[in-house]
Amino acid sequence: MKLHPIAAALVAGAMAATLPALASAAESAPSPPATEHAAHPSHKQEVRITRVTPEYWRITMDNPPYNIFGPETIPQLNDAITQIETDPRVKVVVFDSAVPGFFLTHYNFVPPLSDTTSMAPGRTGLPPLPDMLARLSRAPVVSIALIRGRATGVGSELALASDMRFASREKAVLSQFEIGAGFTPGGGPMARLPRLIGRGRALEVLLSGDDINGELAERYGYVNRAFPDAELDGFVDNLARRISRFDKQTLADIKQRVDIVSLPPDKELGGEWDSFITSVQRPQAQARIQQLMKLGLQTKPDVEVNLPHYTGLLDDPAK
Repeated sequence: MKLHPIAAALVAGAMAATLPALASAAESAPSPPATEHAAHPSHKQEVRITRVTPEYWRITMDNPPYNIFGPETIPQLNDAITQIETDPRVKVVVFDSAVPGFFLTHYNFVPPLSDTTSMAPGRTGLPPLPDMLARLSRAPVVSIALIRGRATGVGSELALASDMRFASREKAVLSQFEIGAGFTPGGGPMARLPRLIGRGRALEVLLSGDDINGELAERYGYVNRAFPDAELDGFVDNLARRISRFDKQTLADIKQRVDIVSLPPDKELGGEWDSFITSVQRPQAQARIQQLMKLGLQTKPDVEVNLPHYTGLLDDPAK
């Protein structure tokens, strides 16, 4: 596959990371009734909102076969986050996946970079991806990531921007892949991970580009808890229903006070995005991305599942 030079630069915010592990596809949590789409007629629907109750929503990522995130996903996710911010009744949202084996993965390599960089800044003044993640973290609504399958690149960053993360012990994989392709992440993991798991472990995740399974993610604090897969859905549903019964203003007040001492400032998130845009256009990064595409990234399941293995096979373009 010959990759357009601009398309080679497009891996926005954070791509996927994945090691040999997950051959079996993960079962996604059953969708409750009352589904409503965050609709964009020109694109297939990748983001679904399900109102379990007026106070408790599910936001489901659904872009098979690998839940790749691209510029076409941005307005759909933005619609969902805007509804979270503005709906007067919702108190808790759970992010999950309808795609077996993949929570949410990397940015789409194929569209030109201009499809992303031409988008107007969001409400925070940040570019769209860091804007949405910053707004999610500060929304007066509790957000929970239910991670079954691979949360890599943008998927890891969405999980990190959520207030809580719960993972399948057997089927969850979290990672930041970008180092393997020669560029920096852009969706906030350098700002968020050290605050969450400490400097040394954050550097291990970011500089190795390797997979962190559910059990290790729990030990590191990358997720709140990891459960046997059969117990994950029940725990998250019960927690979300419990939170949904509490007073919304009190939930928002508590979250806002915690945010003051725990969230990175927007300028840190913006700086990461700038670093990503710069680094992804370097010749070394573009050469590595083209090698990955030729190996079968976005087309071959084995490459998506075992991405850290394949990054280890790349030729060093600097030599």
